Amino acid sequence: MINKRRSTAVLLGLLATTALIGPTPARADGETAEPPAEPPKVELVLDVSGSMRARDIDGRSRISVAQQAFNEVVDALPDGTQLGIRVLGATYRGKDKKQGCLDTQQIVPVGPVDRTQAKAAVATLRPTGFTPVGLALRSAAQDLGTGSTARRIVLITDGEDTCAPPDPCEVARELAAQGTRLVVDTLGLAPDEKVRRQLLCIAGATGGTYTAAQSADELTGRIKQLVDRARDTYTATPTVVGGSARCGDAPLLGPGVYTDREAFSEHRWYRVPVRPGQELRASVSIALDRPVNPDYGVLLRATAPDGRELVRGVDAGSGRTDVISAGLRWSATGDAPDPAPSGTVTSQTVCLVVSNAFAPRPGTEARPGMPVELTVDVVAASPAPDGPDLGRGWALLLLLTLAGLVTGLIAGLLTRWWVATWREN
Repeated sequence: MINKRRSTAVLLGLLATTALIGPTPARADGETAEPPAEPPKVELVLDVSGSMRARDIDGRSRISVAQQAFNEVVDALPDGTQLGIRVLGATYRGKDKKQGCLDTQQIVPVGPVDRTQAKAAVATLRPTGFTPVGLALRSAAQDLGTGSTARRIVLITDGEDTCAPPDPCEVARELAAQGTRLVVDTLGLAPDEKVRRQLLCIAGATGGTYTAAQSADELTGRIKQLVDRARDTYTATPTVVGGSARCGDAPLLGPGVYTDREAFSEHRWYRVPVRPGQELRASVSIALDRPVNPDYGVLLRATAPDGRELVRGVDAGSGRTDVISAGLRWSATGDAPDPAPSGTVTSQTVCLVVSNAFAPRPGTEARPGMPVELTVDVVAASPAPDGPDLGRGWALLLLLTLAGLVTGLIAGLLTRWWVATWREN
């Protein structure tokens, strides 16, 4: 889920007061009644397999660095966050792979955190067994349950799954297909290309992010950021919508929050009805859930059905952020259309097109597309105050001519005075 430029409170109830003529637009969930706010829910999933004994992060073992990071995250936990902790490969010391690949436990249940209890549970962990990542992800999803807001899993591991099936990437796709708004962010503790590809696949399937943590500070900072981000998820699940390749058959949207996926360098179209005297406000955010080349951008345009551009919003980046956003505003100005026979006024259809200029790095999977979040609002128009009017046509030309003459005269007098003074000296 993408967490920037979000304001669902402004969107609630607008559809009930806005009568639009034509096809009924799609509605975002939660527009008819505001659901009770849910606390953010996050589960940290920590790999405690034998490889976590390696001492290659700031001269310390991977497990000790992870334990320190967990303690600092628990101490800095935002108020109201419900946190759980699940481990994998933490208890079974034998050689039976079948038994070892069932080794995953929830050591802290999801809920208000007892900081002392949570830190004590993490402190007793010792690297032990196998790496059943797929099973741990499936179990973590069950720990978080379902609801109207997004859930977040943060997976910290230093190795690939040694127990497939189930394949962790397939498990991530399975969880995403259930439509439970479960986001999996992955943190890699070892510079291994095979592990990186697997973690990228898990994150990409669920709209999460992948990060390689090569120091204790990087690991702690990134976990804190991901836990804190859970507070920015919507209290209502965004509506899934599929943009089209052209405006004519694009989905018709009403005010709300929508989610879609967009491939690299793709254009996706949507339609929004706007009546005279109303203002369209729209924003889009795209999550960079996989490695892309530097220097990229996102473009959001509003056009007329005949292709004329009305307004655009653009943003660009250079690789220092994991979400990029753009927004726009447009008012239906001019004379109102002729009233329909019933006395009502027809609305004007505005086409929204989301475009991106992303290029994948070598080896990066192109599918599924990158997570897109589109916010649409239609409100009463609020034109900006008029600025000073300098005139138009011949009046403006005369004003500019006089201004040029006066400027030239002053410049000439100052230059003449300076030259005369310079000669005397």
